[in-house]
Amino acid sequence: MKCAWKELLAILPPKLRQKIPKDDLWEIRLRTGCSTELVGSRGSLWLDPPVTRDDLSFVVNTASRYSPWTAQTMARGYITAPGGHRIGLGGEVVVNQGQITGLREVYSLCIRVARDVGGIGRAYAGLSGSVLIVGPPGAGKTTMLRDLCRELSRKETVAVVDERGEIFPAGFDRGQALDVLSLCPKPEGIDMALRTLSPSTIAVDEITEESDAQALLKAGWCGVRLLATAHGADITDLKIRPVYRSLTENHLFDHVLICFRDKSRPTERMDI
Repeated sequence: MKCAWKELLAILPPKLRQKIPKDDLWEIRLRTGCSTELVGSRGSLWLDPPVTRDDLSFVVNTASRYSPWTAQTMARGYITAPGGHRIGLGGEVVVNQGQITGLREVYSLCIRVARDVGGIGRAYAGLSGSVLIVGPPGAGKTTMLRDLCRELSRKETVAVVDERGEIFPAGFDRGQALDVLSLCPKPEGIDMALRTLSPSTIAVDEITEESDAQALLKAGWCGVRLLATAHGADITDLKIRPVYRSLTENHLFDHVLICFRDKSRPTERMDI
């Protein structure tokens, strides 16, 4: 397993940097007035002293670098830090005319550590057609997508639309015949890849909106193989989610690869 540890440590308050283990770390949770929680495969480890508001401000300011792109994603409840680490935000939400526009006060942070695990996609590189990777948050969907893209790039051209800079952040191995469009919205990036990169496969992370689904449908109708991830438990879960309805009704994906938190990864035919 590889991780952008330098970038991860740089966004943490100095008092924590020497206490963070470099193995078996999935998440770092910071809550005002509470001990720091380190989450890994063996459960949680708690570190003192208690987290302060200044600690949270340090992480947010260091990770965001005050960029306009980060301001937009903060309104959606997260920041993508250098190295591909995603920071979920908890706090007092600002709502304007029914739309969330930001957070007035941050009370907690969940830092999901971006990990690069080589070789886990090899067993699935032989699947024919398009593949949808499904699982709950934290089950390793992005990690699987990343390595599967690399495996496929050994024999065909793969275009990755990396909207949040989390699939292939700087320093991660990008394989061979692999092109990345970073920080590009998925609908626009899929269209751009079709027009300019001549890919055999297009990969995206987290289908969350109808516009994402429609862009994938357009690409699929152009004869391109697709790789994508989605939140869900199984195929039955996909059927009842409105955002995925157009994908399931049009039989866009041939296989579903289900990621569980225990690292088991069964596949099913998308016979729906």
